[in-house]
Amino acid sequence: MIDDKKKFLIVDGMALLFRAYFATSYSGYIRKTSAGMPTNAVYGFIQYFFDAISTFSPTHVVCCWDMGASTFRNESYSLYKKNRSEAPLELIPQFDLVKKVVAEMGVPNVGVIGYEADDCIGTLTRQLQDDFEALILTGDHDMLQLITEQVKVVIMNKGRLNYTVYDTETLFAIKQLTPLQIIDLKAFMGDSSDNYPGVRGIGEKIAFKLISEYKTVEGCLENLNKLPQGVRSKIEANLDMLHLSRDLARIRLDVPIEWDIEGCIWQLRRDETIKMFDQLEFTGLVKLLDVS
Repeated sequence: MIDDKKKFLIVDGMALLFRAYFATSYSGYIRKTSAGMPTNAVYGFIQYFFDAISTFSPTHVVCCWDMGASTFRNESYSLYKKNRSEAPLELIPQFDLVKKVVAEMGVPNVGVIGYEADDCIGTLTRQLQDDFEALILTGDHDMLQLITEQVKVVIMNKGRLNYTVYDTETLFAIKQLTPLQIIDLKAFMGDSSDNYPGVRGIGEKIAFKLISEYKTVEGCLENLNKLPQGVRSKIEANLDMLHLSRDLARIRLDVPIEWDIEGCIWQLRRDETIKMFDQLEFTGLVKLLDVS
């Protein structure tokens, strides 16, 4: 039985940073240091981070990051995420800055070239789940496929301190899906934000109906003769893309991560953090350190 006190918080760094940037820049004002360094995303990231520390009281913390635009998914499908615009200019220097702040706080940064942060998170959850309750802090609903009896996904909703904590029961109650069915749903409907089509002509409504009735992609294919002719024809015409889309949607659980579990024990490096906050002119955030 897992000790209730052993709780591992895995932070989706990219999700928090982008959320913080857009939440604080929509008015047109970008927080900067007196030297002109933009810091609004890092400032918001820190607020979100300590909100989660205060709410979930983890014993261990790690932060996962993307390590560049190109991954094995781009090699599988050249149009993967090609619809996305470039990051805002004011956000670009904050990618490295936020990792420096995270490290100074005493939290390991994890990322592997060729993989997405999602894959690192998935791999960590599988390595941890026998010994910890794992909580994934993110705004990305793709992470719901990682839920197990010992892995929960904490979805950040609009505003601060507004979470939906998904376990297997909550996921089914809200979405009527199991974790693995998240993958198969995307195999049929695709993902417009990641720019892969699934089966052309099949949207979320039909995809959900197929998964609800036949449970898996394989179950649907085994019962093609029972489907309406229009749906059947679309699937038959897009079989390769159906399988490719499912592969693109599946978060990997076997990334070659090098990390030290002892280094993830949450113990705020208070002096180093205050020094970093001073450098970034974040004096208003020092009070957050008292909840750590």
